[in-house]
Amino acid sequence: MIEERAVILSVSQYNHNLSDSTATLEIERKTACGLCGKTRGCGNSIWGKLFAHHSTAFRAQNRINAKVGDSVIVGINERALLKSALLLYIVPLVTMMIGAIFMNMYLHSDAGSMIGALIGLIVGFIWVKGHTAASRYFLQQQPVILRLATQDAEIKFS
Repeated sequence: MIEERAVILSVSQYNHNLSDSTATLEIERKTACGLCGKTRGCGNSIWGKLFAHHSTAFRAQNRINAKVGDSVIVGINERALLKSALLLYIVPLVTMMIGAIFMNMYLHSDAGSMIGALIGLIVGFIWVKGHTAASRYFLQQQPVILRLATQDAEIKFS
């Protein structure tokens, strides 16, 4: 399980049942040296300002009934992360190669290969989007709130 510390932004409950609640979370950003945002340092703060690194909120099932403002440990299965990465990168790449090969076989030109590669890439992305939209796949890849972060601090200091 890959774990990360996050803060709960909001909690929504369905049917007033605590076991059905979900939370909107935001990952707590960490810096290696603490100089980000200062005028001196390695320069990563400049890239952050240029590309406007904003944290993105995401939803997770709230099985521990955490409240807004709580710092929690959220986790995602390693296999889910690996499967998602492979699906997102490998499928479009393979369909792009297949499209280029087939169009080159029929048109015998570089322009045909490029058009086939573009068509294959688009088909691959559309297939990935349709596959990941399926509810079974989507539910398997969801992050889960594991525990309060204060519980980790208590274990370390004990």
